[in-house]
Amino acid sequence: MAGPFAFTLLCGLLSTTLAETTLNPPAVLSLGREVIKERLTQELKDHNAIDILQQLPLLSSIREKPAGGIPILGNVVNSILSHIIWLKVTSANILQLQVEPSDEGQGLTVKIPLDMVAGLNTPLVKTIVEMHMETEVQAIIRVNTNERGHAHLILADCSTSQGSLRISLLHKLSFLVNSLANTVMDLLVPALPKLVKIQLCPVLKAAFEDMHADLVNLLRVPISLSSDRLEFDPLSPAIKGNVIQLKLGAKLSDFQGNVTKWFNESAVSLTVPYLDTTPFSLTVRQDVVNAVVASLLPPDELVVLVDYVLPELARRLKSNIKTISEKAADQLGPTQMVKILTQETPELLLDQGSPKVAQLIVLEVFATNEARRPFFTLGIEASSEAQFYTKGDRLMLNLNEISSDRIHLMNSGIGLFNPEVLENITTEILISVLLPNENGKLRSGIPISIVKAWGFEGASCFLTKDALVVTPASS
Repeated sequence: MAGPFAFTLLCGLLSTTLAETTLNPPAVLSLGREVIKERLTQELKDHNAIDILQQLPLLSSIREKPAGGIPILGNVVNSILSHIIWLKVTSANILQLQVEPSDEGQGLTVKIPLDMVAGLNTPLVKTIVEMHMETEVQAIIRVNTNERGHAHLILADCSTSQGSLRISLLHKLSFLVNSLANTVMDLLVPALPKLVKIQLCPVLKAAFEDMHADLVNLLRVPISLSSDRLEFDPLSPAIKGNVIQLKLGAKLSDFQGNVTKWFNESAVSLTVPYLDTTPFSLTVRQDVVNAVVASLLPPDELVVLVDYVLPELARRLKSNIKTISEKAADQLGPTQMVKILTQETPELLLDQGSPKVAQLIVLEVFATNEARRPFFTLGIEASSEAQFYTKGDRLMLNLNEISSDRIHLMNSGIGLFNPEVLENITTEILISVLLPNENGKLRSGIPISIVKAWGFEGASCFLTKDALVVTPASS
């Protein structure tokens, strides 16, 4: 009997092994900088960020403390400002956003360049005095973990800096007007960054939260399969370099909403490819892809009157059976029947060179359609080349050819025989009957809603040693 020391050692080794085991999620969505920029830009438009910039209260902000709170200077500046009828932003643009790794390497820095023109109306001149204003808002996307250990993405440290501020007159006017404009610009230097931070940072934060919520909702949209629905659910985020990675859980459910299969983090391998310049990628673990294929190809039973549908194969089948038993061959009538059963779900074997779908098939041959017992029952270990491709925003799968890798004689009413003698004819029957039926079930494809939802024309896909990867099609 093992002593306490041996038990303690075993527990220690087990805990160490579990700790060192890398748990991989069922799927990973990788978001590149371009997608982040485009989605955040769209959300800023939806949140009317331009309108907010055009409504910045410039005049009231420089009147609050026009001279740093010094009464004498304040009176002088107020006297100058009294010559201003209005001061407001007449045009505003948000230039192309920039997303890059933050300095500490734990997040992504989002830079939002702002380009504005402010108009100053004064009775000193009949035209509007225009000032060109450039500044930049910065914020950091990072992963935040709450007290319960749940990680989520946040946008933090939103600010502007005077170092990015540029203010200049668009057109030179008279000495008096230029002096007035220079005074206003000097007052805007400290006021504008504060004003932009107060007015725009809450909008930027709300835009990011809505972008994240839209992404989560989009991921949770059920993907319709033949008899089930596949659903993804975000587990936790991570930021690696300039890429946001969302670990996803997955589940299969029926159309009544009952979950039929859960997929969680496990030791099953998952290789997430480097994103490079690709806008995004969805990497799906092999066991999830396998379950999807199984859902599209549920167990089925096919019955065919061979002489009517495939007369040439019926003639050859009779000739093959004759080599086994002439008596049995003579019993084959015009309604001779073949029954094909796929009793178990197929298994997808991923390989970057030649992925295959393996199936266990039962094939029975009956003398007529009224015969209750088959001549024989064969168990066939078959495989087909699996071709994944895309059509628009749909993921497609087609099975090419079919081969009988092993044939077993499960039952025979015409005596024992080597089932290999029927390999060629049974393979051709499977190619003529089973293959078109299965490809018909796969013909509608699998919709990838995230592709068109993000404005891409179509999808592309490729296989790794342990996953299926979907990306936008290159334009």
